[in-house]
Amino acid sequence: MRQIWQWCVVAMFVSSLATASAGDFFFKDGDVIVMVGDSITEQRLYSNYVEMWTITRFPKWKLTFRNAGIGGDRSVGGDKRFARDVLLHKPTAMTVDFGMNDGSYRPFDEATFKPFMEGLQGMANQAKVANLRTAWITPQPLDKADQGPTAMSDFYNQTLEKFSDGVRVIAEKNEGLFVDQFHPYVKVLDRARAKDPKYERITGGDAVHPGPPGQTLMAASILKGMSFPSLVSSAEIDATSKKVVAATNCTIENIEAKEGGLTFSRLDGALPFFPHDAVSIVQWDPILEELNDYRLKVTGLAAGKYDVRLGGVKIAELTAEQLAAGANIASGALTSGPIAEQAKAVKLAVENKNNFNHDAIFRGVVLTSVPDWIYDIVPREMLEAKKQTIIQDRLNKLADFDAEVVKSIAITANAFEIVPVK
Repeated sequence: MRQIWQWCVVAMFVSSLATASAGDFFFKDGDVIVMVGDSITEQRLYSNYVEMWTITRFPKWKLTFRNAGIGGDRSVGGDKRFARDVLLHKPTAMTVDFGMNDGSYRPFDEATFKPFMEGLQGMANQAKVANLRTAWITPQPLDKADQGPTAMSDFYNQTLEKFSDGVRVIAEKNEGLFVDQFHPYVKVLDRARAKDPKYERITGGDAVHPGPPGQTLMAASILKGMSFPSLVSSAEIDATSKKVVAATNCTIENIEAKEGGLTFSRLDGALPFFPHDAVSIVQWDPILEELNDYRLKVTGLAAGKYDVRLGGVKIAELTAEQLAAGANIASGALTSGPIAEQAKAVKLAVENKNNFNHDAIFRGVVLTSVPDWIYDIVPREMLEAKKQTIIQDRLNKLADFDAEVVKSIAITANAFEIVPVK
């Protein structure tokens, strides 16, 4: 990730992104969110990244995320287990991501499409009764090492595209949010395929189950589809007068001249975020800066180059002209220094929480089956009552992990230095 900070010199800002506000974003303060799906959801990668980006962008919100993905599942399974796995958490919002298994890995067939649509509609019916806001997410395409356009690299991508159309129908019919991750994903894959005639997969994992690079691409598409605001914070300082010209979602204090540059403290209202193990994807899509507009503008500096230091660590080298124009320093801030370390701490806290939920509760108890012969010894009612007691006890323990996530996103002021390069 060391070289990423250099990118901010070239990519000063991403002007093509529309500015979204907190009010536009799908998730709201106070939400309890269940993310339901198949093995790709159960991997706890894209779902973790969506959570991490959301809580770092809105650290003062009260948010609870729960993962309910099951490997091999289809929409009909999600419908059948809705009360057990979704309503258990008393959610206010839900994301649904099925389709990869539903097409049975064969050419499009109404015999597989019909139950897929029925399963989604069954979930929609139950979500309406529970008054849940629902984001309906398409499956992502397969990423195989075959050559040529992604849509033609495997026949199953054409099936998945038609299943994605079905997701749109369900979303519109039930007044939910339609989130297309299929086509943005294809666009990035085709960009890589067009550049290298000997294409090798760029998303990690396997063709069906992407690793961190691919799942970061998934999370980015989902967040954009939810109108996630790109702005972290923005500060403009006049070095001549040592005054704050403008500050959005941050507070600037203690501005002092130093060795031809200046120092100041910056208390942000949000944090930039990017999963450090997914850095390889940024060469194919500017996700990091698109989802993290962490802006610094300094006018009135003498001509020349300046180091931008955060917590004593160099995160960028910019000219006076670049600083005067305003630069997005997110990539540098996420490479090293206090913000990079905090982003890693947030990632660890979220992973610990979701791993406990998966291992100790969901797989550990909820999905544990009891052989029929056991009921000949212990009454079914007694075992079910015990099972529910264990689940509730571990849900109570899960609250401690939630508290650690909240601690990880507590923001403190950081020391900045703008120092002439000698």
